[in-house]
Amino acid sequence: MPRKAALAILSFAVLVTAMQAPFVPARFRFAPVPFRKLLEFRPRELLLHPPVYEIVEPVYRPHAMSRNAVPGLSDATGNLRHFYTALWRTEQRAPGAVTRVLHYGDSPTTADSVTADIRALLQQRFGDSGHGFVLIAKPWAWYGHRGVDLRADGWHIEAATMGRAADGFHGLGGVSFTGETGASSTVTLPAGHTRMELQYLEQPGGGTLRLTAGGEEIGTVETSGDAKTPRFAAFPLPAGARAVTLRVTEGRARVFGWTFEKNRPGVIYSSLGLNGGQVEAVLWYFEPRQWTAELRHADPDLVVINYGTNESVYPAYVDKTYEHELRALVDRVRVALPTASLLIMSPMDRGTRDSSGDIVTPPVFSRLIAIQQKVAADTGCAFFNTFEMMGGAGTMAKWYSAQPRLVSADFMHPLPAGAAIVGRLAEEALMKGYAGYKAANGVPETPVAMAKPPATATESSVTKKKKRAR
Repeated sequence: MPRKAALAILSFAVLVTAMQAPFVPARFRFAPVPFRKLLEFRPRELLLHPPVYEIVEPVYRPHAMSRNAVPGLSDATGNLRHFYTALWRTEQRAPGAVTRVLHYGDSPTTADSVTADIRALLQQRFGDSGHGFVLIAKPWAWYGHRGVDLRADGWHIEAATMGRAADGFHGLGGVSFTGETGASSTVTLPAGHTRMELQYLEQPGGGTLRLTAGGEEIGTVETSGDAKTPRFAAFPLPAGARAVTLRVTEGRARVFGWTFEKNRPGVIYSSLGLNGGQVEAVLWYFEPRQWTAELRHADPDLVVINYGTNESVYPAYVDKTYEHELRALVDRVRVALPTASLLIMSPMDRGTRDSSGDIVTPPVFSRLIAIQQKVAADTGCAFFNTFEMMGGAGTMAKWYSAQPRLVSADFMHPLPAGAAIVGRLAEEALMKGYAGYKAANGVPETPVAMAKPPATATESSVTKKKKRAR
């Protein structure tokens, strides 16, 4: 062996050994890994071979309509009926009638862009049942939710799209946080929240967590257990408390996020964004059994799958693999949540500069959206065509030239005014669909307290669920 190569290998071995020394903080140590695992390139116990489907060339159809002719919203099978039934119950102000939405998306969603506007509009119309899910700390500098302040220190962060956890356990929101004694996080909320729930991992050797709110202790959580298991710990919040603090008081603990609710009927719209988020990341790097447990515990009425921007950077992937993986992801959500409504939401337009310097939409975009339309139709999901409703190809060029600008200089991430436009378009489409649902079922426009649900609602999918105390 050449001398330089031998010295390099020896130096690396010394470095690895030194990093395992007792005086080195655990967050900087290398986790012990058997040699055979070095040859594996995906987390273990994941679906290594998604279902293979026959590909029928999709064709992009502008102005795709649902059977109720809602512009931009396709729902030929009535998949949104479960969501609409939940909204109807919420509209009646029935005790415990909370409509829950999980919105999975990419980098705009990490900043609560678009999702904050949809949340605000739905809560204004149906009532505010709380903010919903928030990560423990900021995986990215721009991570944040409207009206929520988040400060944290001492956490080792592993997101599914970068520096991912080896076991694929990334919680509901796609990010794992590990902290030793002293690690802490404080979230400051809008007024009125009455309950919080911590999502954490029970595991051998797990540490102790302490929660305080409004200056008083509200509970402790022991995370030690016989096996790795997703767990949830709920606590009432003191009246008037807005700041909630989590601290590791002993040992090492692993947590995923927390949710915040209010004791009133309304909507909870949880924004679950991943920087660089793609269908592929969720399919391959969310350990299936753990994610299924998180989804079932969240018990949403609607799940929104809002990816595509990052996939559009790779035309060959879109043409060869994307349809397979999107179908596989839909299948996985359906297995976890067989009665929930499922909406595939297309990405916003994306601009790039062509050889002449003009801002144009990449050709792959129409093909990607055609695939999303086809998968939604084939699998019975609803589909919202964000791309078309905001103006279609060339929209980001117009938005960049607008005064004030509606999109940032990457022609991809909307500025607040642009996000508000998209949020309003999505909420308006859902509300038009909801109005059609009520008209078809003879539901009066004026809410009647504690009225019976429309005949199409089923006892198993709705009534039993909403009777449970939250």
